[in-house]
Amino acid sequence: MLTGLTFYAVVIVLIIIALWVLFYFVPLGLWFQALLSDVRVPLIQLIFMRWRKVPPAVIVNALIEGKKAGIDLNHNNLEAHYLAGGRVEKVVHALVSASKANLDLSFNMATAIDLAGRDVFEAVQMSVNPKVINTPPVTAVAKDGIQLITKARVTVRANIRQLVGGAGEETILARVGEGIVSSIGSSSSHKAVLENPDSISKLVLDKGLDAGTAFEILSIDIADIDIGKNIGAVLQIDQANADKNIAQAKAEERRAMAIAYEQEMKAKAQEARAKVILAEAEIPKSIAQAFNNGNIGIMDYMKYRNIEADTEMRQSIADNPEPEDDEPIK
Repeated sequence: MLTGLTFYAVVIVLIIIALWVLFYFVPLGLWFQALLSDVRVPLIQLIFMRWRKVPPAVIVNALIEGKKAGIDLNHNNLEAHYLAGGRVEKVVHALVSASKANLDLSFNMATAIDLAGRDVFEAVQMSVNPKVINTPPVTAVAKDGIQLITKARVTVRANIRQLVGGAGEETILARVGEGIVSSIGSSSSHKAVLENPDSISKLVLDKGLDAGTAFEILSIDIADIDIGKNIGAVLQIDQANADKNIAQAKAEERRAMAIAYEQEMKAKAQEARAKVILAEAEIPKSIAQAFNNGNIGIMDYMKYRNIEADTEMRQSIADNPEPEDDEPIK
């Protein structure tokens, strides 16, 4: 009894598996859905899609969406785009949106934009509804040396024809920042910028910053301008400090040279005194030799001693001058 029930259970499971495999590789439901939607897709093509690892539901749903929107699509083109790594749903959504908005967007251009890595559906939406990009704070200095910190709001619209190979938002922000810096830098004073901030917008727009980008700049609005540092004063202070340091270094160099010269003169003076002392040490020998040779007598020697004593007295008076009348004697 159990053996018979087991056999029937196995047969039922095998039948279910066979039906699942059959309906998986032969998607009759999708074929019938396409047929009711007036989309002609041969059943054999749906089977081949399974073998080529292409989800038939993606292709059929895209064909139905395009048919209902009045767009003629080919299942071979959609399948090729899917095999190339494209996003079929995004492309079809973009084509439908562009058709409703009267935008000139062909299937080839939409697939090229999608394969380039850009969101073609978002690009179409941005063409209809422009996007606002807030720039980071841009720092610039006017001619009077005052620093200004500016924030801008850039309104852009996607340029569908430039989406393939065109620069992105980073390039727009960089160019707008460069234009703001150039505009403020050419202003005579920061007050003129604060009085007419729209002059920055006009000058930046005239530069054609959206050339070669995937966007079209519609407007540039200065959202905020803050006053920063007085860069001119800071540079002057730095220059003054640098000049002061240079002058101090030169003065220190001259002082060092003067000290070195003084030390040299002291060394020479000590050397001269040493020579004098050596020479004075030879005087008694010379006097004794003169006595022996009879060149001088006792009277000459006494006269020499008197002169020497008088010289010592004068030197002592010179070293210790007499006090003035109003200065007490110590």
